[in-house]
Amino acid sequence: MTDPVLVAITGASGAIYGVETLRLLREIGHPAHLILSEVGRRTLEIETDISIDEVKALADQVHSNKDQAACVSSGSYRTKGMIIAPCSMKTLSGVANSYAENLVIRAADVTLKERRPLVLVLRETPYHSGHIELMRRASDAGAIIFPPMPAFYTRPTSIEDMVKQSVGRILDLLDIRHEKIERWDGPPK
Repeated sequence: MTDPVLVAITGASGAIYGVETLRLLREIGHPAHLILSEVGRRTLEIETDISIDEVKALADQVHSNKDQAACVSSGSYRTKGMIIAPCSMKTLSGVANSYAENLVIRAADVTLKERRPLVLVLRETPYHSGHIELMRRASDAGAIIFPPMPAFYTRPTSIEDMVKQSVGRILDLLDIRHEKIERWDGPPK
């Protein structure tokens, strides 16, 4: 049995990163669990034409952000790792300070304590020194800080191309094998 990836969508701009992560996991047949924060839900409604039910249908299991007793709140429940995409600064602050006020942050804290990969897809910019300090603290605890930056060597022709390339790289960080993105193989000959 393959351990699932836990995907959380929080309230920063860039909800499409979480949606595309779920889509790619579904496409390659890798199980996924979803936690959708209250503000993440609102951001999805503002930024996309994708219904909440469609997003939930991409996951094998959906957990309420208020359910601190969900299976993913325990280290004994095995996961491949966790991706918070997008990760709001509020969520980053909770992760960096181990302030598990909701399931997203509790599951992230469990992911770190169990030494599993935790990828924080930070979307807000520019950063002030407080944001940078929180990123440093989260990184020191084991989180991977991943502001989604487009790779232009792939010559993207759409926003969708750029989002999918970032999502593919995020899955690489969890050592999930796929061939759904362009990989650098040196300059054209």
